[in-house]
Amino acid sequence: MRKLVVAVVLLAILLVVLDRVAVVGVQREIARQIEAQYDLAQPPSVQVKGLPFLTQAFSGRYEEIAIGIGQVEREGVRLERIDATLYGVTAPLADLIQNAAATKIKADRVAGTVVISRRTLSAHAPAGIKVEGTGDDKLRVSGNVTVLGNQVPVTADMKIETIKDGIRLTPANVRLAGAIPVPNPERLISFTVPVKNLPLNLRVTRVTSTSEGLAVQGTASDVSFR
Repeated sequence: MRKLVVAVVLLAILLVVLDRVAVVGVQREIARQIEAQYDLAQPPSVQVKGLPFLTQAFSGRYEEIAIGIGQVEREGVRLERIDATLYGVTAPLADLIQNAAATKIKADRVAGTVVISRRTLSAHAPAGIKVEGTGDDKLRVSGNVTVLGNQVPVTADMKIETIKDGIRLTPANVRLAGAIPVPNPERLISFTVPVKNLPLNLRVTRVTSTSEGLAVQGTASDVSFR
């Protein structure tokens, strides 16, 4: 009886070790393929969710995988980071073992958030305008604009609008020199930040203001990596 208990314990330990070794290998290969496909400066972080892992590995399907991509530039816009989740990922374990480089990894669906910093937003704003945050996580701009040949201090809260291949920021409640209303302020302060060709094929669905800048939420379907 004692030998049986010892054997069961050893088997359990072996399965745990195999589980961890397998998950590290799959995570490394998924990271490598994403890095190569999107020409990233460094590998993304990859974490397969769910235990035990071997059950998913043997089936070749992983229900949920968390992805973290660091700073990357797209269309001249620096993205601070991308946090995403892959759902329904197929990656046959036998194929990964035999020829990982040729294995096609596919996700049924991807949901992610892209962070654009206030510094990056300011780089796309009109000359003299700086984007800053507020206590209620709204975007506000301040700086100087040219009015009748004079440099005048200006502040404004910004409205956020998603457009094709970008994000449009237009002002509201504009004040010049602290108290002067401005007619047609859009022509002075409005600007667009191009957002397209995002990693993981993300398509923008929603944009919100945060303490960091903008959180761009996106989704994608039938995403393949090789």
